[in-house]
Amino acid sequence: MELTIAVKKVRPEAVIPARATAGSAGMDLCACIDSPVTIAPRARTLIPTGLAFEIPDPGCALFLYARSGLGVKHGIALSNGVGVIDSDYRGEVCVGLCNLGDAPYTVHPGERVAQMVAAPVLAARLVETDCLGTTQRGEGGFGSTGRLA
Repeated sequence: MELTIAVKKVRPEAVIPARATAGSAGMDLCACIDSPVTIAPRARTLIPTGLAFEIPDPGCALFLYARSGLGVKHGIALSNGVGVIDSDYRGEVCVGLCNLGDAPYTVHPGERVAQMVAAPVLAARLVETDCLGTTQRGEGGFGSTGRLA
């Protein structure tokens, strides 16, 4: 399935994302900053991308994820876990980053800071009830399904 999404540069130096290979699920978002930004250990910052999007289908959204290399090598993650760009949002997309590592990390202009994936979303309708159906797991919480050896 292919979805056409309009993208607008809100800053002239912004980089339009593209899939690196035919098998790539995501597209890299680049930092649209004038000068390097250093993130101290345990600190957070907001990095602009210089881009705004028009998602034509309210049944879709854009999801922002950490880049695995930044996370594994430097402890750089998204400050909100996963970013969600709703279909009706038209402002500049910014990426909240946090440094979970022990050393400062410097983001440079044009650096790839997150990956973006377009995906369908379901418009769920919640119905209040006093009784939920039963399952084998039931109310078992974290770790209740066991652990593989």
